[in-house]
Amino acid sequence: MRYQVLGPLQVIDHGVVRQISAPKMENVLATLLARGNQVVSVPQLTLEIWGENPPRRATSAIHVYISQLRKLLSGADQGESPRPAGPIITSTSGYLLQVKPDDLDCWVFQRLVQRGRAELGARRYTAASATLAGALDLWRGPAFGQLGNGPIVTGFTDWLEELRLECVERQIEAELALGHHRELVGRLYRLISEHPLHEVFYAQLMRALFASDRRADALAVYAHAADVLRSELGLEPGLRLRELQRVVLIADGRERVALAPAV
Repeated sequence: MRYQVLGPLQVIDHGVVRQISAPKMENVLATLLARGNQVVSVPQLTLEIWGENPPRRATSAIHVYISQLRKLLSGADQGESPRPAGPIITSTSGYLLQVKPDDLDCWVFQRLVQRGRAELGARRYTAASATLAGALDLWRGPAFGQLGNGPIVTGFTDWLEELRLECVERQIEAELALGHHRELVGRLYRLISEHPLHEVFYAQLMRALFASDRRADALAVYAHAADVLRSELGLEPGLRLRELQRVVLIADGRERVALAPAV
C-alpha cells in the first residue's frame, strides 16, 4: 500500500488507486498520514475534522470512519479477501497508521532533499541538481490537495511547503553553479511572481541576469524587490540583496557575482 500526499490524497494498492468514499474519511486518513507511525487521539481527530464545534456523536462517527478505512486498506471494500492485518492499529489513546519509509511520497521527498543538500555541500553540482529535480517531480499539486484546515494537517502541509521551497532554492543554486544562468531567468521571473516576498529568488534572479550580461535588468529586479518589500512589509531589502546591488553597480564588465551555492 502506497500513499501519495504531494498533491490530492491518493491510496495506491498494487498500482490500483483506491477511491475514498467520504470527505471526512479522507480527513481522518490525512491526519493519520501526517502523524504516520504515531498515535492520534480521538480528541485530535475530532478537532481536525469538525474544529471547535463537533456534533454530539463525533466519537461514534470517528469509529465508523476508522472502520471504513480499515476495509479500504485491507481490500475488503473491493470484495477481496481481507489481508490478515491492516495498517491501522488501535491503542488505548487513539489510532496509529503503520507506514513504511518508501510507502509515503513525502518521506521519499524528504530523503531526496537531504541527499541533495549533502551533494550541494560537497560541490557535486550535477548530482545535486538531478537529485533535487527528482524530488520536485514527486509533486502533483498542493500537498493533500488543500484538504482540511485542522491543526495537524495544516501544520504538516506548511512544513512540506517550506521544504519544497528549500528544494527549489537549492536546485537553482546547483544550476547556477553549473553555469546555466540564461536557462534559469524565465523560471526565476515566474518564481518571484508566485512568491513576491521571497528574497532568495530575487537574489538568484539578479545573479542569473548579471552573469548573462544583463546588468540593467538585474538592477531593475532589485528595484522591484525593494518596492514590494517596502509596500508590503515596510522593510528594506536584506543584506544579501543590497550586496548584490552594490556588486552589479561597481562591476566593470569583467567581474561576475560569485555563483558558489548559498548553503
